[in-house]
Amino acid sequence: MKIHEYQAKEILRKYNVPVPGGEMASTLEEADSAAKALFDAGNAVVVVKAQIHAGGRGKGGGVKVVKSLEAAAEASKAILGMQLVTHQTGPQGQKVQRLLVEEGSAIDRELYLGLVLDRASAKVVFMASQAGGMEIEEVAHATPEKIYKEYVEPAIGFQPYQARKLAFKLGLKPTQINQAVGFMMGLYKAFVETDSTLMEINPFITTKDDKLLALDCKINFDDNAMFRHKDLKELRDLAEEDPLEVEASKFALNYIKLDGNIACMVNGAGLAMATMDIIQYAGGSAANFLDVGGGANQEQIENAFGILLSDPHVKAIFINIFGGILRVDVLATAVVAAAKKLDVKLPIILRLEGTNVEEGRKILMESGLKFQVGATMKEAADLAVAAAKGGK
Repeated sequence: MKIHEYQAKEILRKYNVPVPGGEMASTLEEADSAAKALFDAGNAVVVVKAQIHAGGRGKGGGVKVVKSLEAAAEASKAILGMQLVTHQTGPQGQKVQRLLVEEGSAIDRELYLGLVLDRASAKVVFMASQAGGMEIEEVAHATPEKIYKEYVEPAIGFQPYQARKLAFKLGLKPTQINQAVGFMMGLYKAFVETDSTLMEINPFITTKDDKLLALDCKINFDDNAMFRHKDLKELRDLAEEDPLEVEASKFALNYIKLDGNIACMVNGAGLAMATMDIIQYAGGSAANFLDVGGGANQEQIENAFGILLSDPHVKAIFINIFGGILRVDVLATAVVAAAKKLDVKLPIILRLEGTNVEEGRKILMESGLKFQVGATMKEAADLAVAAAKGGK
């Protein structure tokens, strides 16, 4: 689960990680009030920042630095409600429905800090770089030696000596080292206690008066751990998510929309990945990732069909099921019922294996509907690609 920058900064404050003062605004009146409060408090510079779940906001015109109340009002009017396009939103962009109005900072240096789960080592890795403010993916690709890493032993956690190592590699001044250690220890505590999967401070800045601040913050949480964080679940902003993905989550379906035209319905994330791969190998492109899980019932299958059919780009439906806990005959019965109830006109191609597969195939054959069944994944993928192209 993703959250906004202003929400992430609220979390950091709870862990004593310094961030600039500011307020979230969802109307122009609230934005004006927040800017006035900051200028009245003696701030010479205020920053108006679009709040969307994507990076690159500054390059897209979603961040403006202003030095007067009038300029702040103009910036808020320009950003609030705009369709902000960045390299992470896609060409359609994302509508800005919230602003963060915060105090400006006298930046001396822009650095980078990040924590992420490293699956290869099965450890949290704490990263630091002097290349702050840049796209860290580009830094990792072009100059990986500029990213310093400290792997965290799960049994003992992140240690102060590791924070000091990173602080020295960042070239911080002696008077900033202890600040940096406290800053990083707070970040690690926040990362672990909120079940985060990603926490980025970019830029992590030093100021002219030698203070350290998280000028921007990005936090992603582990969805599977949200059952123990009811307060964090309330931070979810459905307006920032794809409507179909939101609808799927209501029925415990794992759905991610993609750009292709062959809808996929599978049981199991690994099988979903393999299905998308073989569609690509066959010359097509998947319209989605949809995992109905191991124990899907007829209602879920019907809702899954409804979600797939609501994508206007879909030209064919590829159902790839390996029956284990979810028996093939149960799946076939649900597919037939859903196809009839929803009057599905698109070609439906199936590849079925596993428990009660023969009974499942018999149900499809006797349904009176025109299903296409591939003997193998490759054959079914070829059929799906041909159907999507209008060949069958």
